[in-house]
Amino acid sequence: MWAVSGMAEVSAESLAAVGQAEPTVEVLLLGCGATAALVPKALREAMRADGVVVEVMDTGAACRTFNLLMAEERPAAAALIAVD
Repeated sequence: MWAVSGMAEVSAESLAAVGQAEPTVEVLLLGCGATAALVPKALREAMRADGVVVEVMDTGAACRTFNLLMAEERPAAAALIAVD
């Protein structure tokens, strides 16, 4: 379980497991809750340094996109903030 309840808590540390995952994750879908939000450039760059592209969207869209990527057997992960 991801212990993040809002975008203010999203950090390189909270996403560290994604960069360390085996097999390697290429795309991280970040579900921001009810609406999409901006991810700080430093966080995006830190994830890219681990070889992970961050795609930001609302949580519903992130869930749907994750299911599509899994059906295509793509190396992806999802970090989802619950919708209140």
